[in-house]
Amino acid sequence: MQFNPYSVIIKNTYNIIGCIALFGYLQIQKSELKVCEYDSYKAVYCGLCKQLGKDYSFLTRLILSYDCTFYAMLLMSVSRTCTGFVRKRCTCNPFKKCNFARCKSDSYNKATAFTVISAYYKIKDDIADGNFLKKLRSYLVLPFFSHWRKKAVKKYGYTELDSLVSNMLSMQLEDENSDTSNIDTSAHPTALMLAKLFESEAKTENDKRVYYEFGYNIGRWIYLIDAADDLQKDLKNNNFNPFVRANRADYNYIQAVLNQSLARAFYAYNLMNITDFKGILDNMLLLGFPAMQNKVVSKLKTEVEND
Repeated sequence: MQFNPYSVIIKNTYNIIGCIALFGYLQIQKSELKVCEYDSYKAVYCGLCKQLGKDYSFLTRLILSYDCTFYAMLLMSVSRTCTGFVRKRCTCNPFKKCNFARCKSDSYNKATAFTVISAYYKIKDDIADGNFLKKLRSYLVLPFFSHWRKKAVKKYGYTELDSLVSNMLSMQLEDENSDTSNIDTSAHPTALMLAKLFESEAKTENDKRVYYEFGYNIGRWIYLIDAADDLQKDLKNNNFNPFVRANRADYNYIQAVLNQSLARAFYAYNLMNITDFKGILDNMLLLGFPAMQNKVVSKLKTEVEND
């Protein structure tokens, strides 16, 4: 069998890029969704997958996350821009047919741009803070993501998105190096980024306040649940973790802090004009996110008790 170096490069690139995960905490509770709702959710996910391949590269489909699916679905809901569904061949498996949600706005484009921009800056962060293997992996894929990020900014004009993510990482680094860092200041950069991201979608001053509040608390929850998920690993590797820095690495306290952020996010969500996909979005806020939180906190509790 003849050796094909090109196929080896492609295979390894797939494996490496597939490791560049974002968060993935904004998930549905599948068992509680109606069949038609689950089909709609998959149709939005498949629509994003198709858009990623179209706008950037077939490789970027590997970094599609549940978080960006939630973002796209929420944008399509408040703007009422979903125009139905179309059944076509899967972009990854031509032998399979699936539904794609159609959208007449730029919701897909924003979500895919946010995906590649966030992934690029995550790789930059891994290079700065990661171990040798993580640095090596990040250096290998950096040229790909640098190209896709430039495409999102220069070709598609998502300069503000890029600035939001870049400023968030700068603020995060400054906080981690500060002697006055605490849980609130550590969560603030991610919370502020999503607050401004959602605020930009509002049409009225009242909606701006509501969207800002929703984005801020969802961002705070995402940052803190990620910190809780990595707590034991950060302790082992002596990495920065806001709960460790504040001497509050207690799962009961962490559960309470996460509950507070999620409750405030849901309060703001109830004030938003949610129309399309409401059943799915309700499922995520009321069931999916709490289930993910319980999973993370339960894992942390088990790890602590087994130490």
